[in-house]
Amino acid sequence: MIQFKEERPKIALFRALQLGDMLCAVPAIRALRHAFPTAEISLIGLPWAASFVKRFSKYIDRHITFPGYPGLPEQPFSQPAWNAFVTSMQEEEFDCIIQMQGNGTIVNELLQQLKPKQLAGFHRSDCRMNEETFVEYPEKEHEINRHLLLMQHLGIPGYGTHLEFPITEQEETGLLQVAPFVHTEKYIVVHPGSRGSDRRWSPFYFAALADHCAQHGYRVVITGTTEETYITDYLEALMDQPVTNLAGKTSLGAVAALIKHAQLLIANCTGVSHMAAATKTPSIIISMDGEPHRWGPLNRQLHHVFDWTQKRSFVDVHHQLVEWLDEKERAAYGLSKFSNLQVGEQGFIIK
Repeated sequence: MIQFKEERPKIALFRALQLGDMLCAVPAIRALRHAFPTAEISLIGLPWAASFVKRFSKYIDRHITFPGYPGLPEQPFSQPAWNAFVTSMQEEEFDCIIQMQGNGTIVNELLQQLKPKQLAGFHRSDCRMNEETFVEYPEKEHEINRHLLLMQHLGIPGYGTHLEFPITEQEETGLLQVAPFVHTEKYIVVHPGSRGSDRRWSPFYFAALADHCAQHGYRVVITGTTEETYITDYLEALMDQPVTNLAGKTSLGAVAALIKHAQLLIANCTGVSHMAAATKTPSIIISMDGEPHRWGPLNRQLHHVFDWTQKRSFVDVHHQLVEWLDEKERAAYGLSKFSNLQVGEQGFIIK
């Protein structure tokens, strides 16, 4: 349990990871803010996370750039930068730093060098810390629940498991400039990219699903970063049906808004899958890392997750898409799931 004598305690969260990792920590961060509404909460994170802190300013007050450390692969290490960082962090005199990075084998020793008044987080047998403020790293838990268990151990009650992704009015307006169809047409979003090449499903499979959606009257919208345009362009070339390729043309917030208004997202298990969870957009998610129990959306009624490492069946994924399309068509006709709806030359036939 953590306790503070100060009316406005200084708390730092250490989580120097990427977007999907950060979004899964939001429920725990939300709980922390509700438990300590007057605290100054800082995030020690990667340089890109300054935008994350700005987006989640109702929970986090400040971003502190983490310079890197030996054994952490997210960024290169510089000894002079590290020395300056340690000095700066010691001068901060944090009332508590909460380690939300991982099991603690590297980062617990790292954070001790910053000399906070209290240190909390995860540990395991080879990096034991104070049992009062550290909890055994729960290997098999979902990433969302893992951090909520840490908060519970610290005496902080949960405030829901739901994800969030605030979208600004400016981002909604910016989306309309590149995708004026979002409020007038039904469309599905296909996101074939992922940070690691080993976590990307085959573009051939994405193309087959996208063509099937297009044949059923949905506009197909491909998304991706500028660095992923070689993937999205290849996917577009594989398709037989028309497609709207917005890769590299939208901001992160605009992509979230695009997913929010979409009928369906088809993607790898990456940052956009967490956006769909936050916006409650139905999705078909392909998990290529064998950890859908850790990273897949919690709501398995709305989000259908396929563990490709356990069963490589395109037929199963395609069948799920067919079922989803069939359900949407039945809803459009006001039919129950027991009605017989078939496709004929003149369109759908009800029997």
